[in-house]
Amino acid sequence: MLRKFQAWKKSQDLNTLSLSERKDQVKQHPVPEHIAIIMDGNGRWAQKRALPRMMGHHEGMKVVRHVTRLANELGVKVLTLYAFSTENWKRPKTEVEFLMKLPEEFLTTFLPELIEKNVQVRIMGDKSELPAHTIRAVDNAIEKTKHNTGLILNFALNYGSRHEIMGAIQSLVEDVEQGKVASSSISENLFSSYLMSKSLPDPDLLIRTSGELRLSNFMLWQIAYTEFWFTEVLWPDFKENHLIEAVEAFQKRGRRFGGV
Repeated sequence: MLRKFQAWKKSQDLNTLSLSERKDQVKQHPVPEHIAIIMDGNGRWAQKRALPRMMGHHEGMKVVRHVTRLANELGVKVLTLYAFSTENWKRPKTEVEFLMKLPEEFLTTFLPELIEKNVQVRIMGDKSELPAHTIRAVDNAIEKTKHNTGLILNFALNYGSRHEIMGAIQSLVEDVEQGKVASSSISENLFSSYLMSKSLPDPDLLIRTSGELRLSNFMLWQIAYTEFWFTEVLWPDFKENHLIEAVEAFQKRGRRFGGV
């Protein structure tokens, strides 16, 4: 009963704090090392305003900028954003073409600040199907930030977890057949080294916007012990206070990883 009262009292106290004060409080406790976000609700945001779906995607791009700044400020090590899934090719051609132009626009305008803030850009996904102009923009950002040592801004672009896992299995089987790996040495850690996220820690916190309660083929292997935080807020309406709220919720949870 006392713990419940203390938690309620703390929640009331947080409501009286400014955003800046909440940021300071969050930084006094362990923050998630890796935050992954399923950015959902762009189309619905636009439809609610009788706007083309593309306008929702464009507004959502602006939110990426604000969230990246805040994550960097809080000391988050990795921010993975689900930008385009392997299933998103099913959308109308005009929408897909617009989505493929967004990385170029975003990285062109935001790259100087990313460099200044010591942010490193990475991509996780199958680049082979992406348009040449999208690849050029991404590769340019990766090259110009590769020596940065701060926040890793990792875009999941043309990414699907099942596709990733199948690719990892195929590569591992080939290495076993060629004698590079002994079948007796296969372990979870070894398998993880064949995934696209091999150089990154598993996510500590997964955020999904728009009220949907599903994972949509996103990092299925990596999120075995990830904390989930869902919100009804559509991605273009996602503000700094929402990210702070998610991190505050994370900091209240006890992570036992199967222990006691």
